[in-house]
Amino acid sequence: MSHTATGTEPAQPPPGDDTAFFGQPRGLMTLSGLEVWERFSFLGMQAILVLFFADTVSDGGMGMEPGTAASVSAAYGTLVYLVSVAGGWLADRILGSYRAVLYGGILIACGHYAMAVPTATMTWVGLGLISAGTGLLKPNVASMVGKLYRTEDDRRDAGFALYYMGINIGAFAGPLVTAWLGDHAGWHWGFSAAAFGMTLGLIQYVAGRRHLAGRKHAAEYALAPGPMRRAVLLIVAGVVVAALVATALALAGWLTMDRFVDVLTLVSVITPVVYFVVMFRSPRVSPEERGRLRPYVVLFLASVVFNFILFQAYSTMMLLASTNARTEIFGFHFPAGWYASALGAFEVALAPVVAAVWARMGPRQPHASNKIAIGVILGGLSFLLMVLPTSGHADDTYRMTAWWIVGSYLLLGLGDILLETSGMSATTKLAPKAFASQTMALWFLSLALANGIQAQIVKLYGEVSNPAYFGVNGAVAVVAGLAVVAAAPWLRRTMHPVH
Repeated sequence: MSHTATGTEPAQPPPGDDTAFFGQPRGLMTLSGLEVWERFSFLGMQAILVLFFADTVSDGGMGMEPGTAASVSAAYGTLVYLVSVAGGWLADRILGSYRAVLYGGILIACGHYAMAVPTATMTWVGLGLISAGTGLLKPNVASMVGKLYRTEDDRRDAGFALYYMGINIGAFAGPLVTAWLGDHAGWHWGFSAAAFGMTLGLIQYVAGRRHLAGRKHAAEYALAPGPMRRAVLLIVAGVVVAALVATALALAGWLTMDRFVDVLTLVSVITPVVYFVVMFRSPRVSPEERGRLRPYVVLFLASVVFNFILFQAYSTMMLLASTNARTEIFGFHFPAGWYASALGAFEVALAPVVAAVWARMGPRQPHASNKIAIGVILGGLSFLLMVLPTSGHADDTYRMTAWWIVGSYLLLGLGDILLETSGMSATTKLAPKAFASQTMALWFLSLALANGIQAQIVKLYGEVSNPAYFGVNGAVAVVAGLAVVAAAPWLRRTMHPVH
């Protein structure tokens, strides 16, 4: 049953003069703080996951081949974002955004604690818990950020940029801690640090809950009591049956790791197609809202292309850094996992600059579609840059200077800020009212599809030359960005009220 908001739970966005957090609403500080620690744990673990998979069993790793390690790591990312569909639906219909985020954070923390136990079984259990928790947390916390602003509030894009800066503070700090522990104490000590970080995030989220707009005891579009009970029973039964079937297939030798990766890729392609069809045909979506969904498809595909490049910062780029890049700058030696922190550092440094530029330009700033297009092009250029240091070598024993990878991450970081902040902000504006959290989940399905494609493409890493691998992937991204630029006039007409 739905409950009305109490006096301590603001049902409407705060007034326009609520500028307590760098000119933004107070609730942005609470949600950004949560994301600092969630990204600390998630990307801190992600920075060492592919290296852990590829390390020898005698050194505490899983003993996988590099291509397999990258593919499995990408498949894990696919699963993380596929679950966001269920997370969005549970928030809209059963839990409400606040509780969905809280329960998701608890599952993530439990998953990291499980991965701290040095056994293969607990590693897979931990990854499963983190996948479920992230699916609950990610789409709904971003949706809660959108609820802090009215549609016409010009601060929205700047607020998302600050929110994204918070995300990248965690992205910067996480790999520094986990990679150092992984190198000096063991991989599972790195996973322990990720667990501690998520625990801190949960504490500050609960402490700052009174500043969150729209926080209610129940879902905004809650199911009636009868259908809700049936839905909960079906969900529990479905999870149990899926686990039993997967166990039986694994014991029978059919469900191998390669097949599991292939199934996830297939699901990552089918799910967004089905989801778009459902929203376009839903009677709860008005004709005006349906018209705004059409340009959203273009933004979705742009996100897929860019994030296909971005996520390889934690797979192929990390493998390249560990084998063919120097791990020293100005005589200071560091773990290969620290390269992942360069991406977060650039985004921390550049996010406030981008936010200030958009705030200063106000209504004169580029249209959201152009920001997204530039982000995609920068992502492609980050890979094209890697063609230069990987070309002209007789074998794979060369070591490039660290600045090549740092430069690539600079381009990638700026592109990420432009695309993700504008994309998430536009999503909260374009979302049909009855599918608010679920449309945010659909944005994260673009990340699932990017990872699903990556899980297949990274198998070519090491099979083709590095210049060919990075050159072709980068060129495809640049062409895709230019296509979005060409579609800009139509996007501006159809994306109102997005500007």
